[in-house]
Amino acid sequence: MPRRIAVMPEELSSRIAAGEVIERPASIVKELLENSLDAGATDITVELEDGGKTLIKIVDNGAGIHKDDVSLAFERHATSKIYTFEDITDLDSFGFRGEAIASIAAISKVEMLTRKEDSLSGTRVHVQGGVIKEVVDAGCPVGTSVTVNDIFYSTPVRMKFLKKDATEQAYCIEAVTRIALSNPGTRIKVIARGKTVFDVPRTENIFDRVSLVLGKNFRQNSMRIEGKKESARVEGFISTPDLTRSNTKGIFYYVNRRFVRDNLLNHALMNSYRWLIEPRKYPSAVLFFDLPPEDVDANVHPTKMEIRFRNSRDIYDLVIDSVAGTLAMQGLSRGKTPGQNELSDIYRKRTEEALKRYTISADPKRYLFEKTGQANENRTLFTAPGIFEGEYATSKEEISFSSLHYLGQTMGTYLIFSDNDGGIILMDQHAAHERVLFEKLRERSSKDDERQKLLIQEIISVSPGHFGLLIDNIELLADVGIEIEPYGENTVRLKSIPSTLSDVNVEVLIQDIIEEIIKTGKTLKLDEIREKIYTLFACKGAIKAHHVLSSGEVTSLCEALDSVPFATHCPHGRPLYVRLDKAVLERMFKRR
Repeated sequence: MPRRIAVMPEELSSRIAAGEVIERPASIVKELLENSLDAGATDITVELEDGGKTLIKIVDNGAGIHKDDVSLAFERHATSKIYTFEDITDLDSFGFRGEAIASIAAISKVEMLTRKEDSLSGTRVHVQGGVIKEVVDAGCPVGTSVTVNDIFYSTPVRMKFLKKDATEQAYCIEAVTRIALSNPGTRIKVIARGKTVFDVPRTENIFDRVSLVLGKNFRQNSMRIEGKKESARVEGFISTPDLTRSNTKGIFYYVNRRFVRDNLLNHALMNSYRWLIEPRKYPSAVLFFDLPPEDVDANVHPTKMEIRFRNSRDIYDLVIDSVAGTLAMQGLSRGKTPGQNELSDIYRKRTEEALKRYTISADPKRYLFEKTGQANENRTLFTAPGIFEGEYATSKEEISFSSLHYLGQTMGTYLIFSDNDGGIILMDQHAAHERVLFEKLRERSSKDDERQKLLIQEIISVSPGHFGLLIDNIELLADVGIEIEPYGENTVRLKSIPSTLSDVNVEVLIQDIIEEIIKTGKTLKLDEIREKIYTLFACKGAIKAHHVLSSGEVTSLCEALDSVPFATHCPHGRPLYVRLDKAVLERMFKRR
């Protein structure tokens, strides 16, 4: 029987609302840092315990809060920045004191200690589960200190979704990094487990700050860009095409000093690098956009990380003109690229496509998913119009790869064979080699004789948050054949790698390993994490598309496939081959 409708109690609605903003410890770090910056802080210290799960403490030297307003800061919808509706469109701060504090206090235990410069004493307030327990006078320096204990103690189910301490700490450092990049006038330090893991001093300009935060590799392989279109301006730094990553973690967008994510900006940036970087590779970039507040809607997402532009076409063109223009002026291209007129036409078409998707995604009535079963109802995997649908054999039966007759290679990627039954087999050379390497790594990678000691050991710089993550996983890395050791601040020395990875870019490899560890977290067992890393190794070490194989290499690959189990799919689950049997081929050519 349906239950009656009722208004939720205030305590319950507060906890649910808090969940929209407070997803994990990093969310708290972000919100409190933004509050400190809004208070004019020039020096901020962040302390973390257990990745922020048991304690987050943020101390700033900002303006502090008036003692009569301290209790109000923990009330929902309390604000020091918005007094009329019109103020929302003219807001140039990150937020306002009280905006996040109430949400944080609803799911944790909070102590705030604050004092304004013109006050003789400060104020201490204790809040538990959103309820103020104590407000007293206390001695303290000018500024504000917020200590958050036992996150999600009142909503324990949320704790189950948090990852291991090192991973949550890495998320916290990522939040600090985003804020540190855009605020050069503020020193930010992070202490975790009693050690300083991030410490960036105040700098005179944004270039020095970006160089300090992102490290030597980015500094040596980046270019400055700037541009203007109508009332919008952009400036920042982009990597040369030689510096790429396998994900978008090196891309930072800021709109009016706030870090944001935006598909339109991503599309424009990637279009600017078209023909310059390999598929599925991403540049690094730090771009700062300055727009009138009324031209940006920053309230489309609870955390304000997603925004909408009023003049999206101008913003798209601004990115293309600034980024692609800088790359072109530097003469950075690989091989032949289209002429200027052709390039402009291509960009115009892609702009139309991106803007159309941008508009559709902004429609609140859009369907995000098709109804269950609708998407797959009539789908076919292989179609030859007018002849047949959905008729091809995949890898269900066992095949002796060594007995196949090699016919050649097409598209620099697929190997073509005929079998003894008159069928045709197409094999993905990369996927096939991946499976072979994966099985070999899983069987022997931890043995000393399968490791390659580096004659000249590599010194690799990583971000502050990632350094701690690597050190915490030294034993796991050694178990899969990678030997590292600390080598100075935020730097590791690579001593050996699996022999199958001798031709791999080790800096990119280390970065990808870090991302894999962050992704898996504590949701997987150690053996499962190890296999995830083996999958990454196999992908990195396998022959790539557009690599021409000799007949001898094809023979060796087929023999290797016959010697490993599960030689039907790569470690990611993609099929190694498809087979067109004789009957299918005859129907295609109307022979039966």
